Amino acid sequence: MSNNLLEKTFQILAVILFGIAAFFLWQESFDGVFVSAVLCIVSFVLSYRFRLKERLDVRTTDEILEREFAEEKHSRSLFEADFAEDELADFKSENNREEIPVER
Repeated sequence: MSNNLLEKTFQILAVILFGIAAFFLWQESFDGVFVSAVLCIVSFVLSYRFRLKERLDVRTTDEILEREFAEEKHSRSLFEADFAEDELADFKSENNREEIPVER
């Protein structure tokens, strides 16, 4: 089950349990009020936990993707820099050949 579905399920359960607690309060059954109120609070906390879990999963996934992108960009720029330095060295060696007069 997805975190979003579990979150909605626990929210609905919390509302139902709140209604049951209100009914027991109306009937003046305080033991029932206590039990259903505790279950309502637990259900609400679980729904909030699944919401936070979803946000953390998204944040973690984004951070992993950003880190991979930065590593790829860094490795690509290092490769391009090495390639550019090699080309520059070849260019300098080709252009620095001077004609030296040969004495006969």
